[in-house]
Amino acid sequence: MQQIINFIIRNKTFLLFLLLFSVSVLFTVQSHSYHKSKFINSANFLTGGVYSTVNNISEYFSLKSQNEILAEENNRLKSILYNSRSKLDSVFIDSLMFGTEYKFTTAQVLKNSYNIIDNILLINRGTKDSVQQDFGVITDKGILGIVDQTSKNYATVLSILNSNSRISAQLKKTNHLGSLIWDGKTPEYTQLLDIPKIAPIETGDTIITSGRSSIFPKGIPIGTINDFKLDQSENSYIINIKLFNDMTNIEHVYVIENVNLPEIKSLLNNE
Repeated sequence: MQQIINFIIRNKTFLLFLLLFSVSVLFTVQSHSYHKSKFINSANFLTGGVYSTVNNISEYFSLKSQNEILAEENNRLKSILYNSRSKLDSVFIDSLMFGTEYKFTTAQVLKNSYNIIDNILLINRGTKDSVQQDFGVITDKGILGIVDQTSKNYATVLSILNSNSRISAQLKKTNHLGSLIWDGKTPEYTQLLDIPKIAPIETGDTIITSGRSSIFPKGIPIGTINDFKLDQSENSYIINIKLFNDMTNIEHVYVIENVNLPEIKSLLNNE
């Protein structure tokens, strides 16, 4: 306490000056509207900057939870989108059917060995999440692969960048069907085979899933035609497809379940 008193005594002139200066500034601001508005604007600028910085920091640390919310919302929208497409492509629309043909589950890629010819991905969903073999896997940009093996908490995915991958695809504008494969050369491109030479194809045409398998709905994007040539028989094209997905940078994905898949498999096995 004595040190405080001694400090005040030593600096009484300077402290008196600060007090009088503060009082004069206060009177000036209160009695002149121009000075008052400038003071308020300055205060708002300072407090606004502080709150903006705090908010930016808060948003940064909440990015993970926000990404999860967005993934779930995209998952819901994709379910609505592809199920509505499926119903519109049907022979008739059953107004009493409230169920859906496809269900979507969000997942995250834990491993992606895109630099080898038989690429297998690992995702953080398994049997406890109702993920099973032969479920489709896509991203927000397009097709990714098919679930190969599952455990309780994880699943492996046979990527479209795998020499064993065969997926039914088609030209979006003409519905001509072909088989999507990978030649193992670059992760940017896959190949579409068996498109007949009578098909009117052009560079830049979009390729989508055909919906002819029990795995993927019709209309999921794959890529665009980069170039093409006739095969050795000269009856069909070999088409280079520039993928919509950057296969070297995959994180958030969606697993597609066709709820009718067990019935379809049972019927096919009895043939």
